[in-house]
Amino acid sequence: MFTRVANFCRKVLSREDETPAEVGEVHKMTVIPRDGHTISRKDISENALKVLYRLNKAGYEAYLVGGGVRDLLLGKKPKDFDVTTNATPEQMRKLFRNCRLVGRRFRLAHVMFGPEIIEVATFRGHHEAEQSGEDRNNSQRGQNGMLLRDNIFGTIEDDAQRRDLTINSLYYSVADFTVRDYVGGLNDLQQGIVRLIGDPETRYREDPVRMLRVIRFAAKLDMSIAAETAEPIPRLATLLHDIPAARLFEETLKLLQAGYGYSTYLQLREYQLFQPLFPILTRYFTEQGDSNMERMIFQVLKNTDNRIHNDMRVNPAFLFSAMFWYPQLEAAQKIAQESGLAYYDAFALAMNDVLDEACRSLAIPKRITTLIRDIWQLQLRLSRRHGKRAWKLMEHPKFRAAYDLLALRAEVENNQELLRLSAWWGEFQVAAPPQQKTMLNTLGDDPVPRRRTRRPRKRVPGPRRDGNSSNA
Repeated sequence: MFTRVANFCRKVLSREDETPAEVGEVHKMTVIPRDGHTISRKDISENALKVLYRLNKAGYEAYLVGGGVRDLLLGKKPKDFDVTTNATPEQMRKLFRNCRLVGRRFRLAHVMFGPEIIEVATFRGHHEAEQSGEDRNNSQRGQNGMLLRDNIFGTIEDDAQRRDLTINSLYYSVADFTVRDYVGGLNDLQQGIVRLIGDPETRYREDPVRMLRVIRFAAKLDMSIAAETAEPIPRLATLLHDIPAARLFEETLKLLQAGYGYSTYLQLREYQLFQPLFPILTRYFTEQGDSNMERMIFQVLKNTDNRIHNDMRVNPAFLFSAMFWYPQLEAAQKIAQESGLAYYDAFALAMNDVLDEACRSLAIPKRITTLIRDIWQLQLRLSRRHGKRAWKLMEHPKFRAAYDLLALRAEVENNQELLRLSAWWGEFQVAAPPQQKTMLNTLGDDPVPRRRTRRPRKRVPGPRRDGNSSNA
């Protein structure tokens, strides 16, 4: 894959032995003609082409930009296509009837084509101190340097400098079929380097989520991180605490459910970014890295990656139910021992505590926490198979997810009782009804006893809401 990119980069740049660019180095704009790159219009969404052509016809500059251009150059199929232009959002709304404007921090136009949305952004400009009063009102910063609003427009040269990564700052024009590179992105694509544009610490303070994006693209593209881009990340990791929990939840799904979750997880831990996202889990990490919880995280992320690469569906509820299982188990045992409640009631209270804490850093929506509760509660019922219980359990909408978690627990713990129970359920699901009856009849007369402790005479409080109600 990189061979083809390397060949045309060498042809255009003619600098095979050039060292990586230093921070703040000014790059001369490079124009790659049609015969110098591999991008073809047949690989671009027809709707994205419609947007580009209409903007050009109306007299505006318009380019395909970002990950779509990067992936096309790498021979990959882009997931979506983004457009940038010198037309303002209001001008785009007049030009496209199927357009709606979104965002406060960054004003964007979404051009709607049924299920496909083409995102169009106006060229972003610099937010210097000498700007006019009107521009300063459009660009606001917090005390820690974070950009709160940034609706300043500029030229394509300004826009290239304002993007986050060099490999995402490449522009393709349908007017002359050229690729434009303003920041050395082609060279970094050739070398397999993820590099932030501008001073890394300043850019991270503007938007701490950029640290997560650096990790995500390094894992996704199997690239290395430039030294100056990597250095500030551990020092600035706590800036993620300033990001709204709802945004961090969405970023976490991109990190862990895009097919590269396992390698992403390793890098998040290496650069100390995992703790701000999952503080409840980091308390259980060990120096050896071989606790049940850590082995569970390894395995569920590898399984998730395999499912995605095989075009199978994944559900964040199952991922989180597996990741938080052992903190949930320990919390339930602690409550049962300290309060004297029946284990089932202690387990229910522990679910509230664990999910409440998880939602403080990640605003996990209530529709997902409800499924997590179902998967967890079924773990207590899977050993009770006598009579009609086994058939009733299989009718539960989350039975399959609960069974998968049981199988993961058995694999992680190498527990003989769990392994036997997992194997039994695996066989029972595919057995014919007569064989299922035989399997139930051979279980024995006494069901597996429920785990109980002394029940005090007091009312158990009801479940609390998970996280912020606005995100539920």
